[in-house]
Amino acid sequence: MIDLAIAEGVARVTLNAPARLNALDEQAVRDLDAAYAEAEAAGVRALVLRGEGRAFCAGRDISAVDPREDDVMGYLGGLVTPLLQRMSRFPAPTFAIAHGACLGVGLGLLIATDVVYVAESARIGSPFAALGATLDSGGHALFLDRLGAHKTLDLIYTGRLMSGAEAVASGLFSRVLPDDQVAEATADAARSAARGATAAFLASKRLIARIRDERLVLWEAMDHENAAQAALCDTDDYREGFAAFQQKRTPEFHGR
Repeated sequence: MIDLAIAEGVARVTLNAPARLNALDEQAVRDLDAAYAEAEAAGVRALVLRGEGRAFCAGRDISAVDPREDDVMGYLGGLVTPLLQRMSRFPAPTFAIAHGACLGVGLGLLIATDVVYVAESARIGSPFAALGATLDSGGHALFLDRLGAHKTLDLIYTGRLMSGAEAVASGLFSRVLPDDQVAEATADAARSAARGATAAFLASKRLIARIRDERLVLWEAMDHENAAQAALCDTDDYREGFAAFQQKRTPEFHGR
């Protein structure tokens, strides 16, 4: 079950199937995609993704999958990849709370989120050695980029799971926090972002994606930064930010 609540410009999307560690079957992936579409249509200025219970998301729900008839490409290529692309393009800052198992598709949900705050209890890695399967949902690209080939293959071959602290120290995600603090810290960050200059945040989000996906070098990236800054001059929030600075007051941004 996927729950969506919207308040004060912030969407809160909850994976709410704790009995199965929020593992996602095909319908759950469709419902999650629909929740993001609804939040986007509502014009929210920040989004938080979380999992109910003792895990964020243990990956794909394979409890009823017959491997002899499994449509892997239909699930991963037809459902999961489009969902992750929608999530990564969401037109507002996005945050996720990672705790307990964050595996497979669950790891992919984190990869597709802008900022991930990680609980100390989080367990992140590739558990697929015991299934005769391989890491999916973008895990290879993330691990290779941040960990290098040797550590990536070590995790894949052994099935060892990293703690939240190790994952953050390795550069995978944003910040590690005690389990009893991570939800409130994430909510605070999302509320702050929702009060911010949305257009400027999205300019940075798009630029980071281009640098990553197109492997832009320094001077190419700088050209795009300059163009983004010039485009922001026409926004109300840019003008408000300058006016507030000059008048020595707190800016009031409206996301436009």
